[in-house]
Amino acid sequence: MSWEEHAARGEARYADGKARLPADPDARQRQLVRMAMAAGAAGLARLMEGREDEARTWLLRAAGRYRESWEAAPPGSWGRPIGALKARILAGDDAGAEADAAWTLDAVPSGEKSPIGRYAAVLALLVLGRDAEAVERAEPLPSAEGFPSDVGDALAALARGDAPAYAAAAASVLRSFEERDAYLEDIPVADTVLVLERLAEPRGLAAGLRSPLLPPG
Repeated sequence: MSWEEHAARGEARYADGKARLPADPDARQRQLVRMAMAAGAAGLARLMEGREDEARTWLLRAAGRYRESWEAAPPGSWGRPIGALKARILAGDDAGAEADAAWTLDAVPSGEKSPIGRYAAVLALLVLGRDAEAVERAEPLPSAEGFPSDVGDALAALARGDAPAYAAAAASVLRSFEERDAYLEDIPVADTVLVLERLAEPRGLAAGLRSPLLPPG
């Protein structure tokens, strides 16, 4: 599929979900997540086309639907604040990302042990520039069962300001995307790498990675 086809499919799925949004709280929160994922897919495809304004529109829609879905979400649904934060970061919405980061930290208990909950907290702390706190939350991630060790390494290196360690870890994350046979929403984009690089840029740590799975330039 071309990027245009990927984007059109995501946009159509979002519109279909919106047209059939149920009133029942549980069914509604699940439909909102599907809409968020569809909007995110459309946004990533537009990023790959270099259509920044359209990408931003769809990524902000994704962030909004993730956050909207939270009210009726089951406990521990940390993928939703993560999805919202990643979408805001990729959209370049600094104010929105900071607001969602504060919301995320309010939601994630300070003693949260699950890797995905820690991941949400680390992303939020990095968005807010609270790197010293992010180090503490990130350190257990590389060895956490079921969590990608290289993503944990990259987050910890960002928090420490360790450029060589970050570059090596980010390159490993990119390779893991390049070696995959399947992608979320069937969108072949290394979105985690994009998010890491966006967080790295203001810290002077960006690795300048290039790949067919990343937007040109």
